[in-house]
Amino acid sequence: MQKGSINRVILVGYLGSKPEFAQTPSGTNVANFSIATTESRRNSEGINEDRTEWHRCVVFGRSAEIAQNYLDKGSLIYIEGRLQTDSWEKDGIKRSSTKVIGDMFTMIGPKQNSGSNKTFIERENEPNNTGSFSNKASNTSDSNNAEDDIDLPF
Repeated sequence: MQKGSINRVILVGYLGSKPEFAQTPSGTNVANFSIATTESRRNSEGINEDRTEWHRCVVFGRSAEIAQNYLDKGSLIYIEGRLQTDSWEKDGIKRSSTKVIGDMFTMIGPKQNSGSNKTFIERENEPNNTGSFSNKASNTSDSNNAEDDIDLPF
């Protein structure tokens, strides 16, 4: 990661449809889905107007299996990940699309207009699912280990 650079996104929204499940040629599970987030703003006449944004999301591995089995249209979820923009050219027109590559998601409530209330937490690369974040990369360089060089007052 470049110093001073962060690519992190957190969204809470409702699924627009059941996730689409697939496998890569190497056998990795993939689930694609879109979630809607809505914010309400007061216009110049004092009337509240809702604005809905749709966000394309993708999760891999065990998270994709969980998404396939537990998520459905209208599910309210919390998702954390990073943004990735793909670019391509079709019929001479340059196109691009931004999606969320999900590291983890949590079902935080029942789907809209549903009586069920299932909650599930999935964190990729955490074998024991303890609920704590794992460090995906560890840095053992002495120059970057400033904690060892600082005398803490407590």
